[in-house]
Amino acid sequence: MHRNRVVSREDWYQAHKAHLAREKELTRLRERIAAERRELPWLKIRKDYVFETEQGPKKLADLFGANSQLIVYHFMFGPGCTHHCEGCSFLADHIDGANQHLRHHDVSLIVVSRAPLAELLPYKQRMGWKFDWVSSYASDFNFDMQVSFTDKQIAAGDTTYNFETRPRTSKELPGTSVFYRDENGDIFLTFMSRARGGEALIGTYDYLDMTPKGRNETGPYNGLMDWVRLHDEYQDRLVAPPSCCD
Repeated sequence: MHRNRVVSREDWYQAHKAHLAREKELTRLRERIAAERRELPWLKIRKDYVFETEQGPKKLADLFGANSQLIVYHFMFGPGCTHHCEGCSFLADHIDGANQHLRHHDVSLIVVSRAPLAELLPYKQRMGWKFDWVSSYASDFNFDMQVSFTDKQIAAGDTTYNFETRPRTSKELPGTSVFYRDENGDIFLTFMSRARGGEALIGTYDYLDMTPKGRNETGPYNGLMDWVRLHDEYQDRLVAPPSCCD
């Protein structure tokens, strides 16, 4: 690891004080972009999507519960999938803590995947997650949100994701979609975030970004796949030496 300069306390203080202006600039920029996000135009949802839930079939409107705002995380988990996406699982590990507060601030947050519910629930139980995970298997929801793609779309190279149309090979991709339900019951798509936009929901990265090594994603993937594992698959880095009495 590269070693930074070691300086006197006064020089350290002045350098960090100067950098603080940049941190404040970033905070103000985030606030401005968030305000611009809230001013974006909305798209009215006209389809009557139905989801398979642990409480039985529910429409999109039902997923709001008593709140007027709904955040949907699109977890990559297609029908028959045997691989559990490390990136989606990494993000999902951060949902339950936030949900304890969101539900009391007019926001419902759920996870949606295209696999049937019977395939989702065993993994949810294994991971110990408490959030509502529902299946969009019987509807066009994932396809309309441009996070799932048909074989025909993939063969034709006609796949649009993150506002870009180009050939892709994956039938499932991650993302976040945000909805608003007005007093008349009309539902609107107000925002969508795809690809690296999901990093904003991963608090672990904020911790890492404060450390000397940062995210330390220096392996062959130059990303989270270099180190992130399902949280029950990490192995201790330090292995105790064998005992002579064993």
